Amino acid sequence: MAITTAASRLGTTAYTDASPVELRANWSADDAKGIIRTVYRQVLGNDYLMQSERLTALESLLANGQVTVRDFVRAVAKSELYKSKFLYPNFHSRVIELNFKHFLGRAPYDESEIVEHLDRYETQGFDADVDSYIDSEEYSENFGDSIVPYYRGFSTQKGQKTVGFTRIFQLYRGYANSDRAQVASGPHLAAELARNSASAVVPASSDGFAYQASKQGTAPNRTFGRSAVGSGDRLYRIEVSGTRNPGYPKIRRSSREYIVSYEDLSSTLQRINKLGGKVASVSIAQ
Repeated sequence: MAITTAASRLGTTAYTDASPVELRANWSADDAKGIIRTVYRQVLGNDYLMQSERLTALESLLANGQVTVRDFVRAVAKSELYKSKFLYPNFHSRVIELNFKHFLGRAPYDESEIVEHLDRYETQGFDADVDSYIDSEEYSENFGDSIVPYYRGFSTQKGQKTVGFTRIFQLYRGYANSDRAQVASGPHLAAELARNSASAVVPASSDGFAYQASKQGTAPNRTFGRSAVGSGDRLYRIEVSGTRNPGYPKIRRSSREYIVSYEDLSSTLQRINKLGGKVASVSIAQ
């Protein structure tokens, strides 16, 4: 049962209105292909998968009925493909957040869960930690051997904590977003879990999540190249995340704002794009 009737505004309709994907008895080759696509989308965080990256040998095992859906999920999670996308580039607290999302379909409930998985990773290794999710009673009760993991945090159900609903929005940023394309690249829940607090629901792809204002709280009074003070034109505020400084090395800057006139709006957006920035929002400043 959907926990809210505002799923369309929150961007969760694609999951709250969908049935779990299951490989049932007497399945066909097309059914197996659907399972493979769904596992890649879920376990790889909706990241783009090139044809050369596909785990073809593993796909053949599933298509021939030699492994279960659970086995297929486990193998994708332990693959070098998964590690190169999520394990190697990230702090391990972020990896654990993503593991909860990818394998159990929810956000961590408290800091003790992070500590448990961090300890297992350090003492037994990544593959053993993957097994702890997929062999867990929680996984068995919700997905068993035949169902592809899905985002459970958007619905009320047995064993779900309310705090999981608000926290899943820190990890899920919309059906068209991927876990490697989010502006906030570090751990999303570390501070919240440490305080044992619940965050406000931030709808997917909303401006407030993409842009983080300067700690000084000061907005600029210049456009690219000229002062915006006293301009008679209507001015626009562009909130930008992650522009890069020119030169070498390529250092990504924090979020910033630009105030520009309408006549400079298009050229400014083009320049931001060339600098590798992500436009979080454009709004009227004056």
